[in-house]
Amino acid sequence: MVARARLLQARVLPHGWLDVLRQILLFLSAYGAYRVVRGLVEGRANAAFQHARELISIERTLHVFVEPSVQAWASGSHFVMVSASWLYVNAQGPVTIAALLYLYLRHNSSFYFVRNMFMIAMAIALVGYVVFPTAPPRLLPEWGFIDTVTDLTPVNITHPSASISALVNPYAAVPSMHVAFAVMLGWPLARLTRHTIVRIAWILYPFLMVFVIVVTGNHFILDALLGAITAGLSAYGARWLARARPGAWRFAGVKPPDLPASA
Repeated sequence: MVARARLLQARVLPHGWLDVLRQILLFLSAYGAYRVVRGLVEGRANAAFQHARELISIERTLHVFVEPSVQAWASGSHFVMVSASWLYVNAQGPVTIAALLYLYLRHNSSFYFVRNMFMIAMAIALVGYVVFPTAPPRLLPEWGFIDTVTDLTPVNITHPSASISALVNPYAAVPSMHVAFAVMLGWPLARLTRHTIVRIAWILYPFLMVFVIVVTGNHFILDALLGAITAGLSAYGARWLARARPGAWRFAGVKPPDLPASA
């Protein structure tokens, strides 16, 4: 019985509970750094709103300032807006944690590459939040934006409670980490699954997240682009780190099925 329990633990937790604790502490440390940065930018509201107006100016120059029109179009469907608002609230928490947990338990050899991507991406984001704090579109009603998350869910992110305030940075629009997280989860999970439908779903997940952050008024299109770039830079950084410890930090992926002998 004891031997069977140890075998099961080895399959589920190949590196033991100490490694689990190590991963939790890494992510908690990243959250601690986020809290420090949040305190630094809370008093820079004027700069955050000015940066938001600058992004609007850039998008108008590039003829890509379509966020108010997209949000107005999506607002015609209560189901779309409620679904998008729910996904926005849960994507960074339950969805991300569940995906990381799945990677750790079912694809442990690839988890550490994804973890390194997340650590690098969060470091880049923290620099962005300090250097370029930016108010989200939902705080600019004069441009036609509405705060759908506050209006359609129990979560008030415009005037958050103390518990929600601990998780929300009001001026962290650049880069969009909703998009960065979606890319850093969607890409590896699409590569790791053997099921076509699941693979397509994970490929489309980042695009869905771009739609979600725009129709909920939480990010500009440029925020989404910078989030994707953050994910790309993080993947490059994780590959560079994997050279130092290829046995532990490389992305293992899934081996393709064996070809017939006649092929």
